[in-house]
Amino acid sequence: MISIIIPVYNQAEKLKQCLESIKNQAYDNYEIIIINDRSTDKLSRIIELSKKEFGYKIEWLHNYRNHGAPYTRNKGFRKSKGEYLLFCDADAELTPNALELMLKTLNENPNTSYAYSSFLWGKKLFKLEQFSAKKLKQMPYIHTMSLIKREDFPGNGWDESTKKLQDWDLWLTMLEQGHVGVWIDKILFKVQTGGTISSWLPSFAYKIFPFLPSVKKYKKAVEVIKKKHRLI
Repeated sequence: MISIIIPVYNQAEKLKQCLESIKNQAYDNYEIIIINDRSTDKLSRIIELSKKEFGYKIEWLHNYRNHGAPYTRNKGFRKSKGEYLLFCDADAELTPNALELMLKTLNENPNTSYAYSSFLWGKKLFKLEQFSAKKLKQMPYIHTMSLIKREDFPGNGWDESTKKLQDWDLWLTMLEQGHVGVWIDKILFKVQTGGTISSWLPSFAYKIFPFLPSVKKYKKAVEVIKKKHRLI
């Protein structure tokens, strides 16, 4: 079974579309765990309607205050039961064959611990590439929304002290434990614009606009992760 863990904060309408894409999956042996990180929008209404559609497949948890994504994902993980984990963003929409293809790829590559794919952010294509430990140590390039074998997921889960580049931190931690990924050369999900990836800038901007606040913050976040994993 796949545990689909969705942290959500004030993304009620986007979550509705995300859940619709899950309902349309070819593979249906899954559970959905939604964790409300103290949203102030109409999230409760969306989830109540979804519970009628998904029935026993869906569970809804609450945080008593806003904790952020790492804490919220860990809370969902502790409640999950699946042999496979998908930490799904509330603003993402999966293609109908996404779960089926990720699971198939992992089964065909038993020496790998997670499967990841290319994706769209709005109309922008993020085309990834074959797994490379060398590249992973240099830069983040694998999205959070990868299917992970539960047995290989770090015992301490997501680092709740990490504020940015949390996915990169997770993949580096798993690499240090001997766990690698496998790339699927397909677009398996789309991320709606306006979420955490909305601060994305083209690669050239980091070279010619070093004075931009967003560039400075990104470089600082990279430095924090590299120091943690002794890459500098």
